[in-house]
Amino acid sequence: MSGVREIWKAVGDFGPFQKCLVLLTLFPCLSVAFHQFCQLFMVPHVPHHCDTSWIRAIGPNLTEEEQLNLTLPRDVDGTYEQCSMYLPVDSDLGSIVAYGLNATEKCSSGWVYPSAQQPSLLTEFDLVCDRKYLNDISQSIYMVGDTITHPRSVQSRWCTERHTAPSLLFSRRKTVSASREAICMNESEPSIFFSATEWVGTSSRPKAVLISHCFFAIGQMILAGLSYGIRNWRLLEIAGSAPVFVLFFYIWVLPESARWLVTKGRIEEAKKVLQKAASINKRTIPPGLLEQLKPETQTKSGNTLDLFRKKHLRKVTLIMLCTWFADSLVYYGLSLNVTNFGLDIYLTQLAFGVVELAARYSCIFLLQRFGRKKTQAVVLLLSGLMCLIIICIPEDQPVATTVLAIIGKFTASASFSTSYVYSAELFPTVIRQTGVGLCSMSARVAGIMAPLIRLLGQYHQAIPMAIFGSVPVVGGLLCFLLPETRGTDLVDNMGVATPQVRWVPRALYLRKKKSKDENLRQR
Repeated sequence: MSGVREIWKAVGDFGPFQKCLVLLTLFPCLSVAFHQFCQLFMVPHVPHHCDTSWIRAIGPNLTEEEQLNLTLPRDVDGTYEQCSMYLPVDSDLGSIVAYGLNATEKCSSGWVYPSAQQPSLLTEFDLVCDRKYLNDISQSIYMVGDTITHPRSVQSRWCTERHTAPSLLFSRRKTVSASREAICMNESEPSIFFSATEWVGTSSRPKAVLISHCFFAIGQMILAGLSYGIRNWRLLEIAGSAPVFVLFFYIWVLPESARWLVTKGRIEEAKKVLQKAASINKRTIPPGLLEQLKPETQTKSGNTLDLFRKKHLRKVTLIMLCTWFADSLVYYGLSLNVTNFGLDIYLTQLAFGVVELAARYSCIFLLQRFGRKKTQAVVLLLSGLMCLIIICIPEDQPVATTVLAIIGKFTASASFSTSYVYSAELFPTVIRQTGVGLCSMSARVAGIMAPLIRLLGQYHQAIPMAIFGSVPVVGGLLCFLLPETRGTDLVDNMGVATPQVRWVPRALYLRKKKSKDENLRQR
């Protein structure tokens, strides 16, 4: 793309214009955390037992304790079984008291819950015992709806490849009724993500993207407090969903990507947007420099098949598909298990939010210090190893399990954030939306599978964590085959291979700069 580097220097890499774009990413990322994980708190564990009111017909004066003693079997620890009851009989009360009941069956008349319990999805829909699996299936259905209506999906990429905020939001408005209201929050993020990525200079790019990710972590912390204070699931859903309507105002404030406009040949539109950005940054673009702006010869729009036609793109695409899949699988595998680690779910969720905030923020420095490839590979490997170690921890050690899960959540979050930055730098501008969109689809398939994999725990409790741990280990090893992109400019067309990093040590850079300055003075 001719002239773009000089123009970007004139506009400014990270001025007020770019900072405003980053601010726009904060609210969607803050709110989407609620919709991703709110169901965990709408289906809390509630003590329950089978409804055995049948015995009241022959013993109306029985106390509640007497009724339970006569009609419910006990577990080995002496507590009443939650999912079975004694088979009702036609005998009189005296015979039942004298001889007891022996034959058992599953709960046939529903369940009884504490009367003081606030309404929850568990109590209203009896998501216990043989119906417990419906909770995980509903979480997968949410992910399916999110995938179908997401602008990175196949059916809605038609709009997003045009990269316009208005079309993106209007297409989302039509589809929001087909899924949960949370979908429009999830779908606002990609447009803003690409704006932040393509407007910001190389040195500030990780910071611009990852600051918004930090607010996703803050959203999880807010969810812990909100769900702790609002136990009624309907009120909780309203409180978390109402702010979504703010997104409609984004139609008038989201700018187009100047890079994308140039690759589409819409030069005049790109000039106007660049001049506006420079004005907000209190800079001036020289008219002669702006006139040099033009797309490279025969730059074509990319499609999904182009990602696999060229060897260098095919390698990057396949590895990043595996990476995003592994990221999502281990991330949701740990996040959705917050109720199974043995400690208070509100404190665990708060801890998850805190460590995720630390992970997202630390990526800003990790990516600059160690580069994209090493960071991506190592944190993905560590997240998988934490899951595999959890398998070896006894059930009576919930603190140890939770600590390992928190470490795993830290590394999984860092890996996810790294994937966003790394993918945006690996794919050329003309196909970046499609490439990252395809990777996002891979991640969402993993998000659909994660709740279903948890159901395998009924066959052996170690199976889910074994899967959540082994997949990221494989993905982390594959990342070592990718090129490094730290310090490189974004590639604009598909004819150029992804650049290998040529990172110059600071001392050598200063010596070269000093020598160059001396040569200029001598001239």
